[in-house]
Amino acid sequence: MGGVRGQGHAPHPSLFDLPVGSILAMADTQQVDESTGAAQDAKAERKAAKLAQRISAFSKEHGGAEGQVAYIGQKGARIVLVGEDGNWGDLVAPTYAIAEQAVQKAGITVHEEFDGEFAAKVRTGRYEWTRMAGIQVGGPSNG
Repeated sequence: MGGVRGQGHAPHPSLFDLPVGSILAMADTQQVDESTGAAQDAKAERKAAKLAQRISAFSKEHGGAEGQVAYIGQKGARIVLVGEDGNWGDLVAPTYAIAEQAVQKAGITVHEEFDGEFAAKVRTGRYEWTRMAGIQVGGPSNG
């Protein structure tokens, strides 16, 4: 049974068996860009929902949380989270709009700037101090 791959499967025709002009007809067709419109909106919605879940989990683990969204260029936006216990973390969203949507869904307080009372809530430990100061205070070198 030459050319048959399995029960119910017809053999693939050779390119030489196709009628003249059929390859040109295939080349003239246009592919639909699925990353536009409704598909893109649905993908953004799923990403925002996933980020919101992570924000909510952080908030629950740290007795509540506040945040700040910062544009970081083509990479998107950084969501900085500060828990009520002073622990902090961050997430990166592919766009600023998705980041804003995620913090809104999570229901946390969002600050325009990372300064003042909000910044004062951050509790840093030895790890952060050695990473920020590098070899100046006995931490790892930055080289």
